[in-house]
Amino acid sequence: MVGKVLKRTYVVLLFSFLYIPIAVMIAFSFNQSKSRTLFTGFTLDWYAQLFRDDAVLSALLLSIVLALVSAAIATVIGTMAAVGINRMRRGPRGVVMTLTYIPIVNPEIITGVSLMLLFVVVKAGLTMLVGSDSWLAQNLLGIPSLLIAHITFNLPYVLFNVAPKLRQMDYRLYEAALDLGCNSRQAFFKVVLPEIMPAVFSSFLICLTYSIDDFTISYFTAGNQQTLPIAIYAMTRKKVSPEINALSAIMFVVILAIILIANYRESAKNKKKRHK
Repeated sequence: MVGKVLKRTYVVLLFSFLYIPIAVMIAFSFNQSKSRTLFTGFTLDWYAQLFRDDAVLSALLLSIVLALVSAAIATVIGTMAAVGINRMRRGPRGVVMTLTYIPIVNPEIITGVSLMLLFVVVKAGLTMLVGSDSWLAQNLLGIPSLLIAHITFNLPYVLFNVAPKLRQMDYRLYEAALDLGCNSRQAFFKVVLPEIMPAVFSSFLICLTYSIDDFTISYFTAGNQQTLPIAIYAMTRKKVSPEINALSAIMFVVILAIILIANYRESAKNKKKRHK
C-alpha cells in the first residue's frame, strides 16, 4: 500500500514539474497586462499582436519550412543509411554506429562552431573559384547553411530509430519477396518499408521537433537569417513580451496535437492487426 502511494506521488510530482510551468506560460499568454506575477484579466490581444508582427511571422515561416524540408531529407537519407548499415558485418557495423553516436553526445556549441568554420572556409573557396558575385558565394551562410546543418544533426536520430526496427524484422520476409518475383527495389517498398514505417515516421517527428527547437547550431550557421528560436532570443534580450508566451503556447498545442494524432493512428493500426 505504501509503495503504491509513493509511486503515485512520484508520478504526480514528475508530471507537475514538467507541465505546471507550461500551464502557467499558457495562462499568462491570456493575461491582460504584461505582468509576469499577477493575472489581471483575460485577453486575446497578445495573440492578435503576434500575428501582426512581421519579423516573428517570417521567422516562424522559415523555421517551419526549414524543419519540414530538413526532416524529410534527413529521414530519407537516414533510412537508406540504416538499411545499408544493417547489412554490414557486426564489427564494422558497431564501429559505424559508435561514430554515429558521437554527434548526439557532442555539445551543440562545438557542432555549431565547427559547421560555421566549415561554411566560412567553403565560402572563401567559392569566392576564389567563381568570384564573390556568384549567388552561392553570397548566400551560402544563410538558408543553404541552415538546411545542411539541420540535416546533419538530425541524421543520427533517424539512424538510432530505424536501425533497431530493422534488426527486429525477420529478414526472411525480404528473401521470400525476392523468391516470389520481386526485384530488390520492389521488395524494399512492399515488404521492408511497411515494417519499419512506424520508426521512419517517429524519426520524422523527432527531426521536425529538434529542427524547430534548435537554437545553438542555427545561431552559428544562420548568417543573416533568423529562425524562430533566434528571433525569440532577440526579443528576450530587450524585454520579455507576452507575445513570446502566446507564440510558445501555439507551438506547444500544435506539437501536442501532432503527437496525439500520430499515437492515435498507431494504436488504431495495432488494434486492426490484433483483430486480424
